[in-house]
Amino acid sequence: MTKHTLPNATETGHIHVGKGLNEGALGVVGSTIIGLASTAPLYSLAATLGYVILAVGAQAPLVFIVACIPMVFAAFAYQELNREMPDCGTTFVWGTKAFGPVTGWIGGWAVAVASIMVLANVGEITGKYFWLLLGNQEFADNRAIVIGTSVVFMAIMTFISTIGVQIGERLQMVLVGLQIVAMVLFGVLALVHAADGSNAGSVAFDWNWFNPAQLTSWSGFMEAVLLALFIYWGWDTCLALNEETKNPRKTPGRAALSSIVVLIVLYVGVSVAVMMFAGFGDTGFGLTNEANLDDVFTVLGGALFGPWGWFLLLGVLLSAASSTQTTILPTARGTLSMAVYRALPAKFAELHPKFKTPWFSTTVMGIAAIIYYVGMSLLSEDMLADSLTSMGLAVALYYAITSFACVWYFRDTLRDSARNLWMRGILPALGGLLLGYAFVQSAIDMISVDYSYTVLFGVGGAFVIGVGAILIGFVFMGLWWLRPSSRPFFRGESLNRETEVLVPDE
Repeated sequence: MTKHTLPNATETGHIHVGKGLNEGALGVVGSTIIGLASTAPLYSLAATLGYVILAVGAQAPLVFIVACIPMVFAAFAYQELNREMPDCGTTFVWGTKAFGPVTGWIGGWAVAVASIMVLANVGEITGKYFWLLLGNQEFADNRAIVIGTSVVFMAIMTFISTIGVQIGERLQMVLVGLQIVAMVLFGVLALVHAADGSNAGSVAFDWNWFNPAQLTSWSGFMEAVLLALFIYWGWDTCLALNEETKNPRKTPGRAALSSIVVLIVLYVGVSVAVMMFAGFGDTGFGLTNEANLDDVFTVLGGALFGPWGWFLLLGVLLSAASSTQTTILPTARGTLSMAVYRALPAKFAELHPKFKTPWFSTTVMGIAAIIYYVGMSLLSEDMLADSLTSMGLAVALYYAITSFACVWYFRDTLRDSARNLWMRGILPALGGLLLGYAFVQSAIDMISVDYSYTVLFGVGGAFVIGVGAILIGFVFMGLWWLRPSSRPFFRGESLNRETEVLVPDE
């Protein structure tokens, strides 16, 4: 296996060696596709739309627009930092260079926590919808069979991630293409059936759906925004693959922003179409019908697609499967970077000699996700659901760290131009503040026993799982800190503000 030696912290000049990853493998389109795949747009909207409407009613499209704002601001921060330091460690590297080793390490840990939690959920969806697509409801309802099937899918996607991003890119082109076709077709059919009056509950389009003045409850609005905020999560996978793109300083940032724009159009457009067809009733196809909340699209699929309803099931399956593969990528690259700068054992920095991928980091992430998924499933299916809810805390944490890192790292350049002031200062700061608020408000909400499916230690299970997972990071960091090989990192020698990061040549 390929190993790396670290530059001496006192060396000057640009480092031209990179980390040995497969440089130049991705372009803007490929990076954008991978960013979209990580969000699992079809499944994310299907699982979220009903709950958003339950919280704010007809203002759901407004919520999807508002929720993307802090993500766009955070994407600006990612873009600026990546232009300066296109390191696959992203939050870990940028947080360390801005605020020091502790903040950077916890930022890297939060990326891993969020990825493992969401992998468990999309793996579950893949396993269940595989059997639904085959028409076997009995197997889809059998927990042992679903868990076994999900583990097989997770193992396959881990293997694909190991053999190269180019193979993954080609696979994602197909998977993402099919799920976007399914989403667009779903929206078009919803509009057609809304117009032909086939559903008595259909409603006419109303511009007031986008009117903030129509909101009746601030708490309901914030609940919906916090819920919608995290269905945009995943676009930052583009940045974690920066060292494997054709233009590492510019392509990832462009791909991230492109991913967010595509998601806004899909989420708003399809949600409007579905609202027009299904209406807001609590019976039948109504979007506030409790029986429909967990998966709006599958419930409506039969009415819209008829005998072709299997195509929508296929779309949800592919949405979860594609996210399973792409979610592994940023975590594996993050731990690779952490190992290169001595924040983790050197084994995590080893690359496959043929595929030039972080084979050990990828394998560990896949195994960790499988163990977490099986463990949570055996303990309680409700705990698995709560872990998905709590994942938002880790996401908000590392996005906020990155946003504030941009402001602090570039603080000396903010007065150089109006562009720097806005793109490196004001907008990233606003993104950090909004995401920081999302973290705090979500944590407060999760304390309530009514928020979660489970109750642990007298509070909501989602709070215990989410906050507990972050705090465990401090324990692991402390254990690594005690080892002599980690001291260059925690003393600020192997990575600091002045250190030239190990990035590829232009």
